[in-house]
Amino acid sequence: QVQLAESGGGLVQAGGSLRLSCAASGRTFSSSAMGWFRQAPGKEREFVATISANGGTTYYLDSVKGRFTISRDNAKNTVYLQMNRLKPEDTAVYYCARRWGRAEASSNPNTYDYWGQGTQVTVSS
Repeated sequence: QVQLAESGGGLVQAGGSLRLSCAASGRTFSSSAMGWFRQAPGKEREFVATISANGGTTYYLDSVKGRFTISRDNAKNTVYLQMNRLKPEDTAVYYCARRWGRAEASSNPNTYDYWGQGTQVTVSS
């Protein structure tokens, strides 16, 4: 059974940084694209960033381009989201997700099969 566990969330002032991690259990991590999504109170879940299975392709939500970086370490079955120059509007619960058996990066949440429980990120102004 695949399990995803996020960590690294917390409270940070605007302009600060956080690094989220998502550790995956189970096999075939290295053949699966991964993604980060977020959900703010009263809003729908939205795509943040995605990375292909080999790490060669990444896509980002326009509002985080240049501030967030997604990366992965297939030897550790872990995907990361480095978040810099955080803004209050980045406040949300952040979820990692796995496209089981699909190598291509995608922003479509409907193509992700497994989701973590989420980690809270709060940015104060």
